[in-house]
Amino acid sequence: MPLVSGIEVVNECVSRGLVAGAFNTTNIETTMGIVDAIEKVGVPTFIQVAPTNVALSGYEYIYDMVARRLATTKVPVALHLDHGKSLDAVEKALAADFTSIMIDDSEASFADNVATSTKAREMCGPDIALEAELGSIGGKEDDVAPERASMTDPNEAKAFVDAVRNDILAVSVGNVHGYAPNAHIDFDLLDEVRHASPVPLCIHGGSGLPAEEFGRLHEFGVVKVNIASDLRNAMIRSFGEAYNANNNENSLIRVSKGAVVAISEVVERRIRQFNPSVA
Repeated sequence: MPLVSGIEVVNECVSRGLVAGAFNTTNIETTMGIVDAIEKVGVPTFIQVAPTNVALSGYEYIYDMVARRLATTKVPVALHLDHGKSLDAVEKALAADFTSIMIDDSEASFADNVATSTKAREMCGPDIALEAELGSIGGKEDDVAPERASMTDPNEAKAFVDAVRNDILAVSVGNVHGYAPNAHIDFDLLDEVRHASPVPLCIHGGSGLPAEEFGRLHEFGVVKVNIASDLRNAMIRSFGEAYNANNNENSLIRVSKGAVVAISEVVERRIRQFNPSVA
């Protein structure tokens, strides 16, 4: 199936009561592992990449790699720009035919965040999904951390979405990027934001959250959960274990295939945790 708009992924998940995983890729092994798991489970999904992770490939190579692998897949998948910190990143991802975009100006003032996010909305047009962030999520994403983290204010949610017309609202409700041993969702705050927001919500920093919290998220208007660190750790660990087992190992393809399996197992487990009703 060709890549679909993130709008289609969101709409199908909402209609079926599902939560889409949003899994970050960087290379062919990660992409193969993600799609292998998607095919097993059958839940609509986002595959995404952040600007910090296109340093080697550029956006076009990511698009080609993902689109080729999905050509024979029947599950709806969107290719998403994760944490586009500038309109330049948005422009480059759109030029490479990404089908879903995140603009993240969450560290700016409310007015500036609205202004930047509204420009991104205009760039995306009506057919490309737009995610915007309200409240600044803490922790590190590829060693990049916000100067300040702040929780999402439920009183600002409706005004923000009404002004920007984004399709997904990324929120800061106790979630933290990367591995954060003390991270927990504040479900009372999430419930307030859910009732205030006209659009479904996204939780970033899924890798560091307790697994038992995932199964509740669909009850609180969450339609997308981001997972990045888990996949990177699975690949690095798989290569490290292969080297430790045989420090003269020289079959890169054998080790790469092992990494694909490790990544696929993580993705499948997370999708099922997000969606306890999926057999």
